[in-house]
Amino acid sequence: MTAPVFVVDRLDRIGPEFVLDGPEGRHAVSVKRLRPGEDVVLTDGRGRWAEGVVKAAEGKDRLIVTDLGSVVEEPAESPRITVVQALPKGDRGELAVETMTEVGVDAIVPWAASRCITQWKGERGVKSLGKWRATAREAGKQSRRARFPEVADASTTKEVAALLANADFAAVLHESGEAPLATAQLPAGGEIVLVVGPEGGISPEELALFEGAGAKVCVLGRTVLRTSTAGTAAAALLLGRTGRWS
Repeated sequence: MTAPVFVVDRLDRIGPEFVLDGPEGRHAVSVKRLRPGEDVVLTDGRGRWAEGVVKAAEGKDRLIVTDLGSVVEEPAESPRITVVQALPKGDRGELAVETMTEVGVDAIVPWAASRCITQWKGERGVKSLGKWRATAREAGKQSRRARFPEVADASTTKEVAALLANADFAAVLHESGEAPLATAQLPAGGEIVLVVGPEGGISPEELALFEGAGAKVCVLGRTVLRTSTAGTAAAALLLGRTGRWS
């Protein structure tokens, strides 16, 4: 898909003509300034999408789309890649979500690690999670994805360990790792889970718990990456090695 992407709630209810309104319609008309004859893509963000052509723009927030083709359903990618992302400081969490979405990560799990400076509690936690999910949605549209990554509720260390135990391949990125992620044996399908620690590092107790759950401790490279970029770099490496970027 190369045409601009807009999100709709239900693709099974669209007919030969569709009215895109609300925030998506406003973005199409007032920001993108789409005109009759331009191509667009409508998606539900869950793998289903359809191509259409702009018929008319009405007011500031209504786009009439016509010539809608049949709905295409993209199968879920395999192996599925989930990144457990420790909560970074400031807006680096949104940066991590944005770039991981762009490269093709399938799911992102916010992790409240013991050494995280940022803590999601109460209304702050709800607001921060909302920002991560909104970022994934917008980055999914920008990168022309039909299936946006799932952003889970914030997980505890024990919940992360349970996720690792059920994975087909699980790895913790840590400087103590002797096995390079670039040469790790990967499954042909199933679930791959990566853990990215916080600025203060993964504690020895957390590392031991994750190893006990079956995760391998891997090193990504010779340099030390920020927590907001490590997940993107590691996911890109695995996407290439598993053939999903071929």
